[in-house]
Amino acid sequence: MYLISSHKKGISSHQLSRDLKVTQSTAWYMLQKVRLLYKQSDEDSFEGTVECDEVYIGGKEKWKHKSMKTPHTQGRSTKTKTPVFGMMERSEFVNGVGEIEPITYVHAFVVEQTDGATLLPYIQQFVEDGSRVITDELNAYNGLAALGYDHKRVHHGAEEYANGDVFTNSIEGFWSHFRRMIVGCYHDVSDEHLQKYIDEAVYRWNTRKLSESERFAHMFAKSIGLVKKWSEIKVGLVAA
Repeated sequence: MYLISSHKKGISSHQLSRDLKVTQSTAWYMLQKVRLLYKQSDEDSFEGTVECDEVYIGGKEKWKHKSMKTPHTQGRSTKTKTPVFGMMERSEFVNGVGEIEPITYVHAFVVEQTDGATLLPYIQQFVEDGSRVITDELNAYNGLAALGYDHKRVHHGAEEYANGDVFTNSIEGFWSHFRRMIVGCYHDVSDEHLQKYIDEAVYRWNTRKLSESERFAHMFAKSIGLVKKWSEIKVGLVAA
């Protein structure tokens, strides 16, 4: 648990198997059990200013011949990509010397679609009524004002990326961090296990101000009473 929690971008099952001198399949099982500790809580809620954005994972077919590639997969197409929706709260905390510093916290989930019927219920569940919600120009967010939110937009299509403090750069930074974690550490992730890797990235982001020992202590506390069998984790040994 300490080895897994102390790596900034995660650790692959191959590396963990070498560190612990166990088989890769055993290391993968260990990682999957520990990832259960990262699961996001439905009880957490955001308030104040919250950025919302969506990202699309996968879909690259660079090794396929042109004639075999799936057509019309650009942009927000979900033919070969998996949509993920995220919400990020801008907040503050008092550091060790008593100074106030800005900090952000995130929630992110695999979703079936990026339409209003899918995304708005997530916002209603995790963002307090009356909060200031900042999004891009996606039509799925059109109903936010009617739901009682102070809805602000940044128009990326018009090459507007910030208007004062109206921007989604913070959550886009999280997406960049998540992509680097996948590409640099795990290389590829199946749709079946994608949410677990998202939960891991969210946990690492939300606890990034903790020291290695503090994060380990937090994970250990979460592990008390957690017992999972192999059959409950959906066996699917992968290269990651």
